[in-house]
Amino acid sequence: QRLKAAVHYTVGCLCQEVEEDKDVQFSKQSIAAISEITFRQCANMLNGVFILCRHAKRSTINTEDVKLLARRSSSLLKYITQKSDELASSNMEQKEKKKKKSSAAKGERTSGEKEAAVTENEDSNMS
Repeated sequence: QRLKAAVHYTVGCLCQEVEEDKDVQFSKQSIAAISEITFRQCANMLNGVFILCRHAKRSTINTEDVKLLARRSSSLLKYITQKSDELASSNMEQKEKKKKKSSAAKGERTSGEKEAAVTENEDSNMS
């Protein structure tokens, strides 16, 4: 129910934006109908993606399942592919940043370890 309410709210916001841009009005019934259609379409798509995933004998739905389901609509497929690519490049950038941070931290530890070894050697030489 909460998800359905969130869809209804989002559709209402989108309709309000269209009203401002196009100088048209949406009745409450039309917003409710659009919300219901949107919710059912999402549920149907989710079921389709689940079937594709199960057919592939996997338990994890991936972007390729979503793209395969969206192939009927070229504009939707293009949008999903674009967003998927953006997410992939963003994930790669984050991984590279983490690698650089961990490499820098390892480098600091290594130089710290070197200093400790030098100090230890000096102490043993004094004895």
